[in-house]
Amino acid sequence: MSVLVITGTGTDVGKTVVVAALAALARAEGRRVAVLKPAQTGVGPTEPGDLAEVERLAGPVTTRELRRYPEPLAPATAARRAGEPTVHPRDIAGAAVTLDETHDLVLVEGAGGLLVRFDDEGATIADAAWALNAPVLVVAHAGLGTLNTTALTAEALLRRGLESVGVVVGRWPVEPDLAARCNLGDLPEAAGAPLLGVLPDGAGGLGRSEFLHVARAGLSPWFGGTFDPEKFAAPHAC
Repeated sequence: MSVLVITGTGTDVGKTVVVAALAALARAEGRRVAVLKPAQTGVGPTEPGDLAEVERLAGPVTTRELRRYPEPLAPATAARRAGEPTVHPRDIAGAAVTLDETHDLVLVEGAGGLLVRFDDEGATIADAAWALNAPVLVVAHAGLGTLNTTALTAEALLRRGLESVGVVVGRWPVEPDLAARCNLGDLPEAAGAPLLGVLPDGAGGLGRSEFLHVARAGLSPWFGGTFDPEKFAAPHAC
């Protein structure tokens, strides 16, 4: 795949750290990487956003942000309140195609969950993925409730004819509770796709070299890592 869309099952699931981990592994293989953020919300004009975090963790990659809104709201709402233009799926697809011409891998990071609105007509990152004919990677949280939100996301992808390559747990707790441990085995069924990685909570606070080590251990060989879901789940059996 040369273009991959990354979405979350909701907010604060570790999506940006997963994007950084994917970028870090691709860079380690010598691939040219670009990261596209269609809409950044909750960040001021001069403040560092998600793309700055990706660069800090993964190293030099091409980044592009299409729109930025100061309030931490859904992009459509944030744009309306700021009196700024919205982002349309054709804008996202066009930017991704342009980046794809000069890069080996283009990572497109959505805002929040799959069906968060980008404009007042109801456009979402799912529409952009459809326009690009790009596969989607789902980032989920570890604990109670994640099976429902993951299954809903998977159903929405299926209904739109989008390919889900798998699910990654973006913030694995230091001391996982019973629900988190049991979810390791149940997430693939809820997602209708394999578990392709687990990244530890707090990985975003690491330095670049240590982050690369964690990314390699936490992501599937599909992405250049060494993660084995069965081996990871064994000591966490519920």
